[in-house]
Amino acid sequence: MTQMLLSQAPKLRVVIFDLGNVLIQWDPRFLYRKIFPDTRDMEYFLTEVCSPEWNLGQDRGRSFAEAIAEATKCHPTYHSEIAAWFTRFDEMIPGAIEGTIKLLEDLKARHIPCYALSNWSAETFYKTRPRFAFLNLFDGLMISGEERLIKPDPAFYHLICQRYSFQPDEAVFIDDSAANIAAAIALGFQSILFKDANQTRAALIRLGLL
Repeated sequence: MTQMLLSQAPKLRVVIFDLGNVLIQWDPRFLYRKIFPDTRDMEYFLTEVCSPEWNLGQDRGRSFAEAIAEATKCHPTYHSEIAAWFTRFDEMIPGAIEGTIKLLEDLKARHIPCYALSNWSAETFYKTRPRFAFLNLFDGLMISGEERLIKPDPAFYHLICQRYSFQPDEAVFIDDSAANIAAAIALGFQSILFKDANQTRAALIRLGLL
């Protein structure tokens, strides 16, 4: 495996980052711990009311107005809590992951094109973007809610290659989701399952990019 990675390394010229929990901390629990005093109530809400599947609808491009109306129809007693997902979204994001920002800065200092490929509602992404100046370092950002495609759909990976004119085997893809990494590997991307900035830096050094 190591020999294969090293043999591919000279071809690599592009790095693609996921955003959530790679460069930007995100967890709805940062908000909903304030709303639900009982952890069990919070976990019920995040599993049965505003579930991961419900959130993926917004990542695919569904508007929050539609999503909130749909969830409220099914769970009318939770209307204010459901609405808070949008109105208080900022509280789900305590800050950036500084070590990964330094990685991005170091790659850019070496003139390596860097892109973002993120599952994120367009509404909440553009609401959040002004908080993080480092996002301006990217040569391009592709947000699932805007493109109406979502990882791990191969079409989303193909689109970033087409739009920015590179091949999968020329790119390193970094993501904290094993499913997204598996999809990228199947398409020919060199891939790093993100655990922390130090582990990712070491991998990029091995690949000759840092």
